[in-house]
Amino acid sequence: MSSIGRRAVLRALAATVGTLSALQFPGAATRAAATETGPAGWTVQTMEAFADTLIPGERRFAGDLAIAGVVKGPGAVQAGVISTLNSPELPLAPVLPEIAALLDARAIAYAATHLILLPITSPAFVGLSFRDRTALVRGLFGPEDPDRAIWQVLSLLTGLAFDTAAHLDTRQAVTTGHPGLAWLRFPQPDADGLWRFADHSYGKALATTHPATTASGSPA
Repeated sequence: MSSIGRRAVLRALAATVGTLSALQFPGAATRAAATETGPAGWTVQTMEAFADTLIPGERRFAGDLAIAGVVKGPGAVQAGVISTLNSPELPLAPVLPEIAALLDARAIAYAATHLILLPITSPAFVGLSFRDRTALVRGLFGPEDPDRAIWQVLSLLTGLAFDTAAHLDTRQAVTTGHPGLAWLRFPQPDADGLWRFADHSYGKALATTHPATTASGSPA
């Protein structure tokens, strides 16, 4: 990746971190779900393969190359990681092709040093076995890697896609059976669409409610 390209990616990552700190994930009810469109072709395959390395899932169809299929059940890809990465509230979509190209370049270098013959019909990272993908990704998070910040933000978004359905309204995600929330057994809302959690997590109330607390639960 050129220095100009790397600077653009780092700017987008910095803006993404700032956006994530301002947002409440999973999304509030007033936020529209992210569109399913995004960068096509090899970029999507590479991003899916990266996410599947972090949170594996089963293959979606015979011949699915991006997902290694090392486990049963849903993973980050089924949970909507591509929609999360392409969320209109994040500035990552324009730089995803460069990030994918960087990851594929790392895969080519890894394959060369490990005498691995990569297929020419799929992205380089996708062409690696799950074992080699894992070994490569492990190295990307090392303190000496110059692009570690890129992989850290991508891993954060991968986790958000699976654990919180970050690209969807929470009620929509739960009621439509989002695979990550279902796997985590995220509770259904009450009939009016709100969560109240009548049972205290410690089995008892830890403090009495202040008499000036408003009906919405806010301090007066």
